[in-house]
Amino acid sequence: MNDDLRFDPDGPVLLVGGYGVVGAELARLAAPSWPLLLTGRTPAGGASLAEETGAGIRRWDLSDPAPFSAAVRAVVGVVNDPDDRVLRAAVRAGIPYADVTRWTARLQRAATVAATLRPAAPVLLSSSWMGGVGALVAATLATRIGGADTVEIAVRWDLRDRAGADSVEFMDRLGLEYEIVEAGRRRLIMPLTDARTVMIGSSRTRVARIDTPEQFTLPITLGVGTAATRIGFSSPALTSALLAVKRSGFFRWGRGERWTPLRRSLLYSAGEGGEARLRIDVTGPAGTRTATVTDPRGQAHLTAVGALMALRRILGADGAAPPEGVVFPEATPRPLDVPGFLESAGVAVAEEAGPAARRAA
Repeated sequence: MNDDLRFDPDGPVLLVGGYGVVGAELARLAAPSWPLLLTGRTPAGGASLAEETGAGIRRWDLSDPAPFSAAVRAVVGVVNDPDDRVLRAAVRAGIPYADVTRWTARLQRAATVAATLRPAAPVLLSSSWMGGVGALVAATLATRIGGADTVEIAVRWDLRDRAGADSVEFMDRLGLEYEIVEAGRRRLIMPLTDARTVMIGSSRTRVARIDTPEQFTLPITLGVGTAATRIGFSSPALTSALLAVKRSGFFRWGRGERWTPLRRSLLYSAGEGGEARLRIDVTGPAGTRTATVTDPRGQAHLTAVGALMALRRILGADGAAPPEGVVFPEATPRPLDVPGFLESAGVAVAEEAGPAARRAA
């Protein structure tokens, strides 16, 4: 591709996919602080948002080889970038870049691509659960207890919530083994295994393993010996049905494109709005500490808050110098600021210390 991005410290922040479900939430959050340029396939669909936020709007269809040109101060990817097109253009131009859309294999590839290009500006790959929020809160808890040996994240997916079609692409990988780190050793497991029931806030939720990027990054950045993320649904019947479908072998024999609509229809529905909720348990030298994160405005808003934190990080707007090279969200230099910032964005963070952690507090 011959895309021509250029660094302009006084230019707008480019939101690629800026008027999608998550992009629109991010645009509203970021507009008070920076001028914005929103792009997507059909600019007419984002015209009202552009007017609301004072943003510029242009067409950039990542499947169209026509080159795109703009001068910007930072780039945030809030739409899938399957060929690393946006990433490459930003890195080559020396533009600070953040992304919240990649599953594990694509994040690993993106980190390799970026490192090979030797970035002169920050590259923050913040695709762990909900725009990096889960990993950021894990870093907070690890700091409070002097480190992290184990991080367990449990997600409650509210079926009433608004969601873009990209948000359920993980359904395409439920038949594929993925690598985890457990007790310091790497092994392969299948998704939707190792099920258990946990309390996520006031909700008793059946959850099972799912492939998410923080299970790859946390052992690298925090030295975690065990990292596990599980997901369950607001409907216990759906969780049970999904586990039954998994046991039937559907996700193995139904992996091809022919079955994509059926796989995604098991979860995707453009709801009117629900609540995003996740639980993070971190065990370290001083015991265990737990946080429950609740966003009454839903998963799109929570992901956008994570993306906003990523944008602040790469621009050094969070009170610390911008990072160098390729980084992940939990490498934040100010982990104890995370709960307060989330609260300021309308996201509740309820922390609870286990017995040993209480003694250390």
